Amino acid sequence: MSDQFPMDLSTAAPPDTFSPPKQALWWLAKGSLSLGPEWERAHDICQSAEGDPAHDWIHALCHLIEDDPGNAAYWFRRAGKSVERDAERLWREIAGTV
Repeated sequence: MSDQFPMDLSTAAPPDTFSPPKQALWWLAKGSLSLGPEWERAHDICQSAEGDPAHDWIHALCHLIEDDPGNAAYWFRRAGKSVERDAERLWREIAGTV
C-alpha cells in the first residue's frame, strides 16, 4: 500500500499534524479507496467544512469512490475543479496540493 499511496498507513489514525483535508486523504488511502468505515471518516471530515475548496474537492473524490458520478460532479463544480473519473489519479493530484 505504501507504494500506491505515499503516506504511512501503518498507524490506526492519521498524524495529528495533518490538516483536515490531508487526514481525509489518509483515511481514503487507509481504506484502499473503497467504501467502508475509513470512507465514512473521510466523508465526515469533508462535510465538516463544506464550502472550503480543498474539502469540496476531496468530497468529490468520496462520491467518485462511492460510484455516484452526479454527486461527484456537483462537488467538483463546488471545488472549481474539472471532473476526474480515476480515483487513484485524483487522490494523487489532491495529495500533491494539500
